[in-house]
Parts: sequence; C-alpha cells; structure tokens
Amino acid sequence: MSKQWLTKSVMAIVVLLGVDAMPRESASAPATLSATFSVRDYGAMGNGSANDSAAINRTIDAASRAGGGIVLFPSGTYKSSNTIHLKSNITIQVDAGATILGSSADTYDPPEPNDYDEYQDYGHSHFHNAMFYGDRLKNIAFTGTGTIDGGGNLITGNPKSGEADKILSLTRCDGLKVDTLRFRRGGHFAILTNNCNNITSDHLIIDTASDRDGWNIISAQNVTITNANFAANDDALAFKSDYALGAKLPNGHVTVTDSAFSAGCCNAIMFGSETCGDFTDYKFERITITGAGKSGLGMVSMDGANITDVHYRDITMTGTKGHIMQKVGTRKRCGNNPGVGHISGITYENITGSYTGTGAYSPTIWGEADGNQISDVTFTNVNLEVPGGNGTMGTGVPSNDPKNYNPNSIGTRPSYGWYVHNAHHITWLDSEVHFKNNDGRPGIIASNGSFLRFDKLVDERGTNSPYDIGFQSITGYCVTNSQNTKGGALRVNTTGSTQSCP
Repeated sequence: MSKQWLTKSVMAIVVLLGVDAMPRESASAPATLSATFSVRDYGAMGNGSANDSAAINRTIDAASRAGGGIVLFPSGTYKSSNTIHLKSNITIQVDAGATILGSSADTYDPPEPNDYDEYQDYGHSHFHNAMFYGDRLKNIAFTGTGTIDGGGNLITGNPKSGEADKILSLTRCDGLKVDTLRFRRGGHFAILTNNCNNITSDHLIIDTASDRDGWNIISAQNVTITNANFAANDDALAFKSDYALGAKLPNGHVTVTDSAFSAGCCNAIMFGSETCGDFTDYKFERITITGAGKSGLGMVSMDGANITDVHYRDITMTGTKGHIMQKVGTRKRCGNNPGVGHISGITYENITGSYTGTGAYSPTIWGEADGNQISDVTFTNVNLEVPGGNGTMGTGVPSNDPKNYNPNSIGTRPSYGWYVHNAHHITWLDSEVHFKNNDGRPGIIASNGSFLRFDKLVDERGTNSPYDIGFQSITGYCVTNSQNTKGGALRVNTTGSTQSCP
C-alpha cells in the first residue's frame, strides 16, 4: 500500500466524520525547526492552473504555529495569484522539478502608503505588492533546486493596485538565507530587501535579463554572497541605502566572492544610486562580469553617504561599457537634510576590463570640490581596454549634472582612458590603459586635485594625441617607471600643476 494512497484514504475518512481534513499540530508535541510541512497536504494542487496561494499561506501558518519548519514544494507548478505572507522561522524549500509561478490575475496585495516615498523611486517605497512579503521577521530561508518565476506577469514599472513588481520583498528582517534556487522574471526586482541584516546566499541564480533588477540589498549589515550567478537587465547586484523606512540606516560588513554577474542596460555591481546611510567594509573577490550597459564596477554617493573601505580583487570584466566609475553627486534625496557625501579608502587589485562596442565611457573618478573630493584610492594591476576610435578634442573639464548618477551625466571625457576630477591621494601601480582602435585623446587626464601617483604605468599612445598624461591644477603629481605600449617615455603635459615624487 502506498503512503500517498494511505494519506488520501485517511483524509477521506476524516471528512466523512465531519472533521477538518487539514492536518493539525499536536499541542503536546510541537514541531521543531526541521519539521516539514508539504503544501500538498494543505490543499495545493501544483498543476499550474489552480491558484495555490491560499494553500501555501495555510502551510506557512501551520509551520509557524508549530514554532517553525520547512514549507515544502514537491515537484509541480504552483500558481500563486495572491501575495504569500512569510513568517519567522520558516524555510521555503522548492524541490527539483518544482516551480512557484506568478499570475496575471492582478490580485496581489496593494502597495501600502508611505510617508517617505518622495525620497526614492516608487518601487523602492512600497513592499507589500510582491509574490512573497514579510516584515520584522527572523530566520527566513529559501532553499532547494527549483524555481520561483514571475512568469512574465510582474510589472517592471509602477504597478497598479493588485499588480506585483517583485518576487521577494522583505523589510526589517534578521537572518535570511537564499540558496541554490533560481529566481526568474522578477518584474522590477527579483529580490528587494530593506533593513535586513545577517544575510547569506550561496549558489543563487537570478535571471531577470528580460525585466529589470536582480537583487537590491538596501540598508544591510553582515551579508555574505558566494557562487552567485545573476543575469539582469537593470542592475544585477546593487547595494543601496534609501529613506523608505523613515530613517538613515547603516550598511556594511559585506563579502561577495566566486560569482558571475551581467547587466543589460545598467550596472553589474553597483553602489547606489540611493545612498542615504554610510557604507563601510565591503569585499568583492574572484568575480566575472560579462556585460554592463553602464558600469561593471559602479560607485556613486548621491544623497550624502560616506562610502569607505571597499575592496575589489581578482575581477574580470568583458562587455562592460564603462569599466569603473566613482562619482560624488549632490542630489541629496534623503531625509534629515543630508550634506554632500564622500568616497574614500577604495582598492582595486588584479582587475581587467574590455569592451568592443560603441559609446563606451572612459573609466572615471569624479568628486565634488573641497572636502568632498574622492580620496585614498589605489589601483594595482588594473588593465583596462576601451574601444577608442575618437578623434582629437578639447582637453577642458567636461560638463556634469551633479544630480544625475549615470555615466552619461558627464560629457564625453577628453581622455580615452582615466579621467580624474576633484580627487586626491590616488595611486596607480603596475597598471595599463589602452584602446582597440586608434584614439586622438590622451590616455589620462586629471584636473583639480592633489597627490596623484603613477608607477609602472603602461599608457597607449594615439597617433594624433597631443600627450599621454595631462595634469591640470594638480598639486603633487608623480609619474615614475612608466612607458607607452612601444616602450617609449610618456609625454606629460602640466597646466598649473606641481610635481612631487617621494
């Protein structure tokens, strides 16, 4: 006699006796956190057409009443037309062959009001309108080798009431694990977490290449991500800090290793643009980036944040329209009247970048004046290749929109390689910059700053470029042991600058 036949027979007898057929937990023997509650036992059909939301929520409620446990999705397709409400000490386990599928029925929870929605985009301001939602929870996990799929039904713009724009939405949580699953077609976000701390993720797959963002980690501390594979259209992995919860919150102590990212239109790994709270202690190591329409490694402080102690190491980028960008802006879209932020204490080691398309952005460091200059940044063995192909142009400071964080907010850089503005104590060691196609611009231009050092730099020379490195109003520049790609000495042009080599 099969276990499945026996279970169905017992449930049928219970119904004939007039008793609720849904399992009840014994008060004398509460479930442990390892207890398993199958959604099938609570009425889920798993046939891809029936709405299983109510059954899924019943299963979560049962596990919660028992003190927590595993909510199991066996093989099947579980259509969910309503928001699933998460609770503490719950693990959502989606087995191989199982898919939780979004719906076009427009019956998800409506977006909640937010008194602070003026400080960030609509999608960041509302959390209830999601396939999965939870607030102030502890010890939540998503595991298994199955799939959670919006099904192409989630909204990439501002949703109407009943429409969802994200798969997983969590606020003010403590203890989140997301492992081995595949999230796909997430709408605006596959995952949006705000003020969730103590996060771990291993072997997570996110495929939102036809939608928008992968995972936005907002106002988070103590995060470890390993072996991730994210392919997004908008930002793949973004670290942000907004004012959606009515407070300026801290961020930091984050490690991302052994992972792969791509972003169609936007940024592969990004700080910002929402940047209210400060960021500190981030490590990115052994990462492959295979596309970014904006920046491979992007970092902006637009809303008053101080970003410091961030380290990139052993990263390979291909197809990144802009390899590296740092910018301090003055948007100030944050409560409590923020000032202008800072970027400092950043290192890049063993980084390569290449791009063969058109409209590339020169790698850029752009600070604000005086005390808001970018400072203390070191590039070691950073080898960047750009498409090139431009002619000669003026070498003055390009235009800039200080309230716009995108790479195109700064006009065409007068250098094909590094452009540095309002920065001090920036160092390049054993690094290279070169082009695919002959370019008439200098390889590097730095304006308004101090103490810039280039040691063992290789800078490719364009046929018609006026010089190789230009310093404009730089106090204390130094170029040593450096050459062009043919072994010749670099041509250095100085305007209102002074040399200072140790």
